[in-house]
Order: sequence, then structure tokens, then C-alpha cells
Amino acid sequence: MRRQDANARPHSPHDSGSFYRSLNPDAPAMVLIGTPQTIAAAARALRDAPTNSVPPVIGAVVLTRQDALTPQTVPVLGTLEDLDRVHANYPFTTALVSLPSAMGGAIARARAVLKRLGVTERFLPTIHDALTQEPASVFRGVGEIDHEAILGRPHRRTDRALVESIIKGRRVLITGAGGSIGSEIARVCAAFGPSALLLMERSDNALFEIDRQIAARHPELPRSAILHDIIDADATLRRLVNLRPDVVFHAAAHKHVPLMEDHPAAAVNNNLFGTKSVADAALAVGVERFVLISTDKAVNPTNVMGATKRLAELYVRSLNDARTPGVTGRSRFSLVRFGNVLGSACSVLPIWTRQIAEGGPVTVTHPDMTRYFMTIPEAAGLVIQSAAIDGEVFVLDMGAPVRILDLALNFVRAHALTPVLDAAPTPTAPATGPQIRVAFTGPRPGEKLFEELAYDAESLLPTPVDGINVWPGEPVNRQSVTTMIAELSALRQSHDRATVLAALHKHVPELDQTKSYNQDQSPTQGVQPVAA
Repeated sequence: MRRQDANARPHSPHDSGSFYRSLNPDAPAMVLIGTPQTIAAAARALRDAPTNSVPPVIGAVVLTRQDALTPQTVPVLGTLEDLDRVHANYPFTTALVSLPSAMGGAIARARAVLKRLGVTERFLPTIHDALTQEPASVFRGVGEIDHEAILGRPHRRTDRALVESIIKGRRVLITGAGGSIGSEIARVCAAFGPSALLLMERSDNALFEIDRQIAARHPELPRSAILHDIIDADATLRRLVNLRPDVVFHAAAHKHVPLMEDHPAAAVNNNLFGTKSVADAALAVGVERFVLISTDKAVNPTNVMGATKRLAELYVRSLNDARTPGVTGRSRFSLVRFGNVLGSACSVLPIWTRQIAEGGPVTVTHPDMTRYFMTIPEAAGLVIQSAAIDGEVFVLDMGAPVRILDLALNFVRAHALTPVLDAAPTPTAPATGPQIRVAFTGPRPGEKLFEELAYDAESLLPTPVDGINVWPGEPVNRQSVTTMIAELSALRQSHDRATVLAALHKHVPELDQTKSYNQDQSPTQGVQPVAA
């Protein structure tokens, strides 16, 4: 590679001579990142740009050593693997990335390093991508990691006619509308012609963002952004009386397992009594369908979060007619239980993305830990479709459980990096890029090595929708639910953790926190390794 004269000036896109480094390291400067072909095309485009519209170009960063040997119109400063060193030697302020969208791993790797370095990144689609792809895929999301590829299977597609049958022309209320699942349900519903979309959320930032997105994509759609905390039962009833929803998707919940171990009363208050608040109001105003978003952690729970979601399930089911499970007069109450969703807020993929941007290590709790996974669009689509099916307890078919370690290794490789396990002296596979550590941190309080989607007594049956199973079980005991509500109501604001836990154990007798992490368990049996 050609070296540059450190005492020379930077190159303007309109110069015809060589490119030079700036004398002033604080002056604006730009590098081009791409293949020899895309760099040449970007350089030609920059020559036609107004002189004062772009920073001076000081050189290029290519993908491989072989690319560096190819004759260039722009001097090569290094490869993608050298990006940190290049920035240290030539402190550029802007990077123009131009790579084919098929090179998603390389694009993501470049973006992660540039973000960590504090460098402004601009993306220039290739001519081929601009001509062959939809604008949204070219300009929004290029280089993002393909969650289906990481998971190793495609997600199930949505039956549009079925979704339309439950959404079109109806007033749809979504609680927790700013969350990962709630916001995706909102985006899907907005595309199917509801008469009104009602977004309920207690986080003003999250509510503002989903309302902004819906307004931009569906400006003609009547909608309301409702800043509200569902645990206030009286106010929730007043809200629903005014809003008059036909369909309710209840996604609001506390979900972080370790936090709920420390704050069990908050979990009881939000997950149980928040659900009760919305469900009671929905029943009072005669909604057509109420759907509770539940979790696999509600099955044989080993933590507070799972136990409170189990209680929420029991309460919602108790509202149904004992003679016709799932129906109370005009209203039908159901729940949908599923596992983890890839890419949701504070889940493993966003955490790993930040860890990669910071240079590692990428953390995994335990080499044998497994989870059920779905993509966010898949989970949201199946939840909405379940509202159009008869039944009370729905369990999504999430395939075989996935080993978290396999997921992490695939995610790291998708960023054009080579994972190296703490316990292994060499990389886990032939090197594909710079190495990054994968470290084991140990399970957190309340976590178990593997989750379950159904109780042994729940004999699941298929439904007309691929990916949705139903349990045609017996109604819950309403008297026991009434007693449970009365006893736990007094503990909603309690600071006595032991008392709250004792009450949870009483009403969820299968709750066994001693099983949150058991070395004698055999979680790897039947595990589906993710395709590398």
C-alpha cells in the first residue's frame, strides 16, 4: 500500500493529483470504505460534488489484503480489519461506506467500528442495489443483521386475510404500544385498515416514537397516543369508556427477570393488577376480543416475572364463561404464550451489538443455556392471527430450543469477526476477520437453563394457522382466583420481599426458585444447533 506524506495537504474531490493527509488532524476529512469497484464509483461521484459540500477525501479502506493490491484511483490506507489503526494514523471525521447489500456482515462490522470511533457514517448504495431493490431496503436497514439467518430458519408468514378479518374497520387498542412486541403489533395493525389505532403506553419517549412512525407511514389513519399507566384501574376504565375499543392486545408488562427478583411487589402490581385493570375495563365496555401477551416463563416458573405472568394468565381466563371457554357474553378473552423474540429491547442481540461496537467481549450466560426464539414480526403476526381463532390458551410453535452460545457465535461471524471462547485457546472456526472474545458470565438470579412452553397437562392441538397451537383445557377455578386477588392486593406496594415471595409461592405452588439454575439438569437434550 502506498504511504502518504504527512506534511502534505488533503485532497479535494475536484483535484486531479494525488490524495494527501491534512496537516491539521482536527480538520474534517473523509475515507471511502468498500470494494475496489465501489470505491472507484464513489470517487467518480464525489468529483462531481460541489467543492464545499463534502470533506476532503484522504484515502480508502478495503475489505481484504487482496483488494489492497488492486490498482486504485484512491490511495489505500488499510483493510476493514485495520480500521482502528487507520483512524489513529489518519483521524478522519466521516466515512462513506459503499458496499453491496449482500455483504451485510461487512457493512455491520464497519458501522459498529465507526460508531465506536465516533465517526459520522454515510451509506452510498451500489448502482445494482439501487436498480434491483425497493427504496426502503436500499436506504433503510442495509447492513442490518438478518435475524432469520442468525436463527437458522425463516419465520412463518402472516395470513393477511385472517389478520384483516379481525382488524379491518375495528378500533384496536394496544397497551405497551411502545415496546418491542407492542410497537410491531401496532405497525402490523395499522396496515390493515382499523377504524382507529389506540396506542397506550406509560413511557413518553416510547409512545412518541411509535406514534411518529404510524403517522409517517399511515397519515390518513385515525389514531390516539395515550400516555397512561395501566395499574390505575379507575383511570383505565375511564379511558376505555371514552376510547370504546373493539379489540385489545395487552402487551404492557415488566419483563426483566433479575429486576423482578429484586422488586417482586412491582411485578405483582404491573403484571397481575395491571392486567386485571385492563381486562376488567375491556369486559365492562364489551370488547370483542382481548388478547394477553404471555411468556414461556409462566410455565413451571422459577422466577418472579414468570410467576406474575402465570397469575395474569389465570385471571384473564377466569373472566371467560365456564360453559364456553374463551367467551363472556360479547367478549372473548385469550392469551398467547411464546418465548424470546430476537432483537427486542434489552434482549441479547442489541446487547451483543453494543458489546461488539465496544470491542468485546460478547457475553453468554452459560454454554448449555437454551431458549425458544422468534423474530419480532413473526411473533406479532401470530399474536394478531390468534385473535381470529376460537380458543383460550394459545401456544406458538417456536421450533426446537436454540443454544444461546450457537446464536452468539453466528451473530459474531455475521459481523465479519472471528469468535474466540474464553475456554478455548484458538478460534472456534477458521478466521473470517478480527478476533473477539466470547465470555461466560453465569446465569443471573431467577434464570434457568431451559424454558418450557406448556405444562404437561396441556395437550396442545394444532389450529388452522401454521405456528399456533391451542389448549382446549378446563376453565380455572374462579373462587381461587378471587382469593388470590384479595390476598395479593394488600402486597402491591409492599417493601417486604419475603412476604411477597411467600404469597406468590402460595398461589403459584409450582414456583420453585431453587430450580432457576441446576447443574444436574440436561438442557442440551433435543436442542437445535443454529446453522453456522
